[in-house]
Amino acid sequence: MFQQIQAAQRRLAGQANVTPILSSRTLNQRLGAEIFCKCENFQRVGAFKFRGAFNAISQLSPSQRAKGVLAFSSGNHAQAVALVGRMLAIETTIVMPNDAPKTKRAATEGYGARVIEYDPEATSRARLASSLQEENGYTLIPPFDHEEVIAGQGTVALEMFEELGQLDMLLTPCGGGGLLSGSAIVAKTVAPACEVIGIEPEAGDDATRSFYLGRLQTVHNPRTLADGARTPSLGELTFPRVLEYVDGMKTVSEEAIVEAVKFLFERMKLVVEPTGALGIAALLSGAVPAAGRVGVVLTGGNIDGETLTAILRR
Repeated sequence: MFQQIQAAQRRLAGQANVTPILSSRTLNQRLGAEIFCKCENFQRVGAFKFRGAFNAISQLSPSQRAKGVLAFSSGNHAQAVALVGRMLAIETTIVMPNDAPKTKRAATEGYGARVIEYDPEATSRARLASSLQEENGYTLIPPFDHEEVIAGQGTVALEMFEELGQLDMLLTPCGGGGLLSGSAIVAKTVAPACEVIGIEPEAGDDATRSFYLGRLQTVHNPRTLADGARTPSLGELTFPRVLEYVDGMKTVSEEAIVEAVKFLFERMKLVVEPTGALGIAALLSGAVPAAGRVGVVLTGGNIDGETLTAILRR
């Protein structure tokens, strides 16, 4: 898989942004460690998801491209697939929940995708997508459980290690586990001593329970600000890789997520969505004690003004 991630990096050259790594003296002093934030909020579409979407879709055959691409997503993967579709002249259809952030839906439609809305309380996005795929012959590009999507997401960590050298710890948010498993494969290949930890909201702790029980656990439409971590479970491809390569899983409260978004905005002048702030939430709340050189992936910055204002006022 590491070779696939290297190939994905070559494929993404000139297409994806090599996002900056930023640090904060205030954060370092507060935590007593060196914290390095990989700012995927500056990636195309404002999130790391562009990497996996481009890597997967760019490899489709001419016949697959002609029939169009289908994806299901609460927002960031939707935007990524829509943008890649526009770049490569491929029609895209996106299944999105009716409670998806308004900015994410607007951007998805702005990139030219057809959005099909569904009620997550009433139906499964995977079931709806499967029906659409069978009916129309679309190629499904899932948000995380796909070899080339995982490889694309793993390039985040590959860039970090190439720029920073050794890290003692790497923290990444976890929804379906594509970024976490890809990043962990990179870490354990180039820096085996690096501790890799996935972070989830307490309300959506399915991956944490799965990791410690050794059996796949699920959660149904969890109520959390971290909309990117509302996935029902890890995937068939990501779960075994998380078990093999990840060292630990931790959860954080909604209050900790709010404080992390506020800290990043007020002290580092970064707009980061709640899911993207999970790693910083774990460090600031003490859920993960910081030590040495710590890499944190800020996965995205797609937060609407209303939500950000409400968080800053709390």
